[in-house]
Amino acid sequence: QVQLVESGGGLVQAGGSLRLSCAASGSIFSIDDMGWYRRAPGKQRELVARISSGFNTNYLDSVKGRFAISRDNAKNTVYLQMNNLKPEDTAVYFCNAEIRTRVRMPRVEYWGQGTQVTVSS
Repeated sequence: QVQLVESGGGLVQAGGSLRLSCAASGSIFSIDDMGWYRRAPGKQRELVARISSGFNTNYLDSVKGRFAISRDNAKNTVYLQMNNLKPEDTAVYFCNAEIRTRVRMPRVEYWGQGTQVTVSS
């Protein structure tokens, strides 16, 4: 069994900062890409940021320069530092990870339960 547990969401004023964390636990052999997605009310889920096992990153255009994704492979944890938050960043944020539970097993995508981020104007 593999679990992804997120933390760090909350309510913040525009211009403020939050740091999200997502820790993977359970039967893990290796973790490939890790990422953060979000779903705002009435909108589809979108990719916010992604980081490979080699630390290559990519970002949604609207968060470039404000958000930073990082990972700690020793802790099986991915982070999302969010600065200069805007009301349009309000959404439920989900972490995602591609995990192999055994050697030579295919990667399987796992999702966290989601954490609410609300930015007031």
